[in-house]
Amino acid sequence: MNKGRIHAQYSRGGFALGLLAYGLWGVLPLYFKAIAAVAPFDIVAHRVLWSLPFLAVLIAVSRGWTKARAAIAEPRTIAMLLVTALLIGANWLLYVYAVNDGHMLAASFGYYLNPLANVLLGRFVLKEKLNRVQWIAVAIAGAGISVLAAGALGQLWISLTLCATFASYGLLRKIVRADAISGLGIETAILLPVALLWLAWRHSVGVAIMGTTPALTWLLLLAGIVSTTPLLLFTAAAKRLPYSTLGMLQFIAPTLQFVIAIAYGEPLKTAHFIAFPAIWVALALYVSALLRAPKLPQAPE
Repeated sequence: MNKGRIHAQYSRGGFALGLLAYGLWGVLPLYFKAIAAVAPFDIVAHRVLWSLPFLAVLIAVSRGWTKARAAIAEPRTIAMLLVTALLIGANWLLYVYAVNDGHMLAASFGYYLNPLANVLLGRFVLKEKLNRVQWIAVAIAGAGISVLAAGALGQLWISLTLCATFASYGLLRKIVRADAISGLGIETAILLPVALLWLAWRHSVGVAIMGTTPALTWLLLLAGIVSTTPLLLFTAAAKRLPYSTLGMLQFIAPTLQFVIAIAYGEPLKTAHFIAFPAIWVALALYVSALLRAPKLPQAPE
């Protein structure tokens, strides 16, 4: 098998991983709504606590302890993973708050902004190339998002913060010298002391940190798998795809979140009816340009 064919299969595999990651993220609000009785910071602490044993098993099965030790031994890598841990922790906390406090549309808008941020970071930071059709797609998506921004100024801080934290996280995870599983395991270990201290304090003041019903307890125990699986798929996809392509795939998740927000009764404004068709036209143009290319673009080494 020649090198070009191997790269094409590698990129197509990344495309499939990206689709699955964003599909799972798109339905994640259903999980958070099911545990809405738990405070947002408690939920994030449980996400950290129960992700670590799951990741430890994955690292052991994939024989990744050598990679994890190598990452820890490199000061630049561990410094970058410290930053990415803080970014993903902040992103998780704000997202849970937005979903359970009735701001799911604002969260959806934040993740609609993210693809444009990814495309622009891919172009200007990673020096990825975009053809004319792809630039047109970016412009159409930008126009649609501008309409949304004009009608969402009151909650725009939620959207912009979600966008900034996750776009920065994805960029750093793409360039850091750590694979998806070991990198996420190190990030989770960095956040673990904060999570344990928080839950210990909550328990000391009389909060039922494991939930008030057996069903809620089991849902909290699943927080690790629910949270970690799409993030692992995302980081694996980020290693295989140009960041700009990964950015356009991200429109899948906020669209599913948007549908769920409407199902939960959040009000739909005229701006949404203008912006959402524009965004999906942009996605169709971008993907069609990608599929018409002689071979799928490769992620930079």
